[in-house]
Amino acid sequence: MSERSVDVRTVLLRRGEIHSPADPFATAMVVEAGQVAWVGSEGAADAFADGVDEVVDLDGALVTPAFTDAHVHTTATGLALTGLDLSDAPSLEAALARVRDFAAARPDDRVLLGHGWDAARWPGGRPPTRAELDEATGGRPLYLSRIDVHSAVATTALLDLVPGDLGPVDGPLTADAHHAVRAAAFGAITPAQRTEAQRAALAHAASLGIGSVHECGGPRISSEDDFAGLLALAAEEPGPRVVGYWAEENADKARELGALGAAGDLFVDGSIGSHTACLHGPYADARHTGTAYLDAAAVAAHVIACTEAGLQAGFHAIGDAAVTAVVEGTRAAADKIGLARVRAARHRVEHAEMLTPETIAAFAELGLTASVQPAFDALWGGEDGMYAQRLGAERARTLNPFAALLRAGVPLAFGSDSPVTPLDPWGTVRAAAFHRTPGHRVSVRAAFTAHTRGGWRAVGRDDAGVLVPGAPADYAVWRTGELVVQAPDDRVARWSTDPRSGTPGLPDLTPGRDLPVCLRTVVGGRTVFVRPGE
Repeated sequence: MSERSVDVRTVLLRRGEIHSPADPFATAMVVEAGQVAWVGSEGAADAFADGVDEVVDLDGALVTPAFTDAHVHTTATGLALTGLDLSDAPSLEAALARVRDFAAARPDDRVLLGHGWDAARWPGGRPPTRAELDEATGGRPLYLSRIDVHSAVATTALLDLVPGDLGPVDGPLTADAHHAVRAAAFGAITPAQRTEAQRAALAHAASLGIGSVHECGGPRISSEDDFAGLLALAAEEPGPRVVGYWAEENADKARELGALGAAGDLFVDGSIGSHTACLHGPYADARHTGTAYLDAAAVAAHVIACTEAGLQAGFHAIGDAAVTAVVEGTRAAADKIGLARVRAARHRVEHAEMLTPETIAAFAELGLTASVQPAFDALWGGEDGMYAQRLGAERARTLNPFAALLRAGVPLAFGSDSPVTPLDPWGTVRAAAFHRTPGHRVSVRAAFTAHTRGGWRAVGRDDAGVLVPGAPADYAVWRTGELVVQAPDDRVARWSTDPRSGTPGLPDLTPGRDLPVCLRTVVGGRTVFVRPGE
């Protein structure tokens, strides 16, 4: 966790709704020296009014713990915010037109960067060719990552900057070829551009009520300079906390860079959309089973090395064969160095989409945290979605089984994998509560917990992510509609506003309703975002 100064002032917030298990009817809160000092009723708040440095009139607003996004690529997110966004391009022709306009508007960029195309959603279903991109850019270097960031298309001018032989490059680049081209593209970014992108991403996160992000860096994703620069920036400037994970099979390097773990996107496989997730059976629309980068033996060796070094291990695993490799490798490590030691380390699995009852039980047994992205289901799930196209409807319906993970006692931490899907914490909670497969839905309360306290627990902190005395004063203030208390036996269908439940309310996230608007975000007692006009 990036070290930072805290606001030493004492602040009283009153006349609002405080989401706190310490008092489900709380309307006021005192923050002192960067921590929550007290929560309680409006009447009791009068006793603090004369002894504080500031009084904030909430005027009925909701105060919750700040969100934690447990999987972010910060620099790439900032570049996507400031670069070419193709995520809503309705067709190949529209995407190429945007490339032409972007190239014309950025004549001084050494490399043009874009993100978010998804040919599966375009008429005809094909990505742009290299020749089409060469024409659209006037022969300039261009890197366009697919929406899942596991494949990309590039122009000839960019490919010419990559050393060595990439092999066939007429179609989307995957695996090592993609990593090499991405490194060349990002290597052309100046340090000033990189810092600007990081600031833009962290400011955007703060504006959404996100108080912490888990940065998933690594030699195949970013660079050591990028990773170290981000951690330094987060420590020096007000903004969300940044927890760093470095995806390399080298515990010493992770520690040297200031990472909490040699984890994050340490690839066991790729992604479903790019046909690189590693499966037990072939894809429905391709005659292969994807790509495997690490086997169970490599997983075991890494878990042992990290456990003995006092670091978290973690792996990117999406396909069922990749998840099996992680489970078998972690179990082998536990057999060698002891189950208690492995469980205590709280190792992580990123994405963990294709799970079975057996692998879910193994996650619980081994103490593995599932760092998952509910927006993936909202974007690609359903009977006609990309998952069904790639896997067939039957297998697609098994993906992202959040309810089964919670029933088994597997710790959940929610994130976005931004820029794969946008930073959108309330949208993420909604996606989990209204999963396209009803049997995988969880309560709004459980989803909210996974996106707040779950992210802190994933980094080994059980005392944070909740507004109780002694906890870090990381919170957000929201303008929202009526608060509701979800009935315990009805995950989504019915709602209760009965105050006798003794449970603090949350916004009604039923699809079609407006999501809450962040008015203020506070980290360690220090305000890092205030909505203009508030």
